[in-house]
Amino acid sequence: MRGFILSICVLFIGSSFGQTQKIKAYLDEKQFYAPGVGNYIEIQLQFVGYTFKYKPVEGGLQGEVVVRLDVKSADSIIAGDAFRLKTPIMKDSVIEDFYDLKRFSLKPGSYTLAIELQDINGVGEPVKAIKTFIIEDLSNQCSVSDIQVSEIITKGDANSVFYKSGYKMIPNLSTFYPAEISKLPIYFEIYNSAMIGDSVFGLKQSIVDGLTGKEIESSVSYTRHKKSEVVPILRSVDISSVPTGKYSLDFLILSRDLKEITKKSYEFERSNTVEMNLASTIFLIDPAFQSSIIEDSVSFYLASLIPMSRPSEVKNILALLKTKKNENARKYIQEFWMITAPSNSYEGWLRYKSQVLMVEKLYKNNFQAGFETDRGRVYLQYGPPTTVLQKDVSSSEYPYEIWQFNKIEKFSNKRFIFYNPDLVNNAYRLLHSDMIGELKNSSWQLVLNKRNSLNGTSDDPNQNVQPTYGGNSNENFKY
Repeated sequence: MRGFILSICVLFIGSSFGQTQKIKAYLDEKQFYAPGVGNYIEIQLQFVGYTFKYKPVEGGLQGEVVVRLDVKSADSIIAGDAFRLKTPIMKDSVIEDFYDLKRFSLKPGSYTLAIELQDINGVGEPVKAIKTFIIEDLSNQCSVSDIQVSEIITKGDANSVFYKSGYKMIPNLSTFYPAEISKLPIYFEIYNSAMIGDSVFGLKQSIVDGLTGKEIESSVSYTRHKKSEVVPILRSVDISSVPTGKYSLDFLILSRDLKEITKKSYEFERSNTVEMNLASTIFLIDPAFQSSIIEDSVSFYLASLIPMSRPSEVKNILALLKTKKNENARKYIQEFWMITAPSNSYEGWLRYKSQVLMVEKLYKNNFQAGFETDRGRVYLQYGPPTTVLQKDVSSSEYPYEIWQFNKIEKFSNKRFIFYNPDLVNNAYRLLHSDMIGELKNSSWQLVLNKRNSLNGTSDDPNQNVQPTYGGNSNENFKY
């Protein structure tokens, strides 16, 4: 599991010593194009329902959140919105996640999205996060929008913010699909296909293994389409036979003579094995495990398993945290380690516990436990880095750290760069990594040099990064 999956950003992950429960939300952005309007971006939000406070209303319970969105370019606010969003009415104490979506028309270039969330009924400071993204020019060539996977697709309801091409599409902001999900409802748009120079064009669909680069033969299909200014594609992709692993769902635009025109991909993770039912009621607690976890730290240590858990296991952990049943939490921790380290489960747990306490000491800040931070998560997931380069003072760059790993599983010489744009609170964030499945940010130098740089272009996001004394992060990252 990683701090955020591909374009999905975890705004906050709660549960730490003595801290008030923080609200949680997930963020994704998708780029589209509208003839006569131009390029635009959809900011998609999924609010984790159980992290909000609710008040009784007629028919059940309802919460409310203040949302502020600011899209910035070169430190100037280009677009934004601020509004109050009421949750759906929750009935019978069944708290579900809820969603929202905002669209902004933007010119091609690099941008920073700043988001702030405040629970109206809750206490504490607002939750804040930032994310960079690039708007590509989709207007002057045959091009493809981002690929959207939906939770639910229904016809009609043109008044809904989720309405597009005759359908209401509730976005799915996860890129992990367990065994019980067999199909992906996907939507994307193809623009300016007339520029191909023929009346028709081809669309190839395939699923490619992320490690081997080979196509799954049964996933390959071809369809033919008539040219148009906008060609919407809505279909269900069968992943029932896709085994556990990391994959790319690829769509390739082809001319009549099978020449490749352009390509768009959607990366996802698949688990196609039956998950064990951890923390079962018949499971007996080992006294050694019980004595190793003091009563007021059970939730902390249960949540500390998240960095080394698969997405399906994270879902189990979050559900268990919600119940606040310490006995089941202890059972989960014990059985988790019996599966993870069957030959020496207790010793394996004690080693991991010591690492959790170490990252708590080194990386915690005012609003996150150590294992919740990006540095803590990477350390617990991949182990200690081989080398660490720290740069605390620079005339042009934010404080940063570069972690280099000689070996991570099958991969060699992988790097992570963390930076601290707030300059306080020890709140270093993952900015870029060349490890598969981790955040890849083509404009990471631009972000790191934000204090003395203007934005670059979509072709070269870092073209305006100014060389200054001490500003050698690119060389440090390479070597």
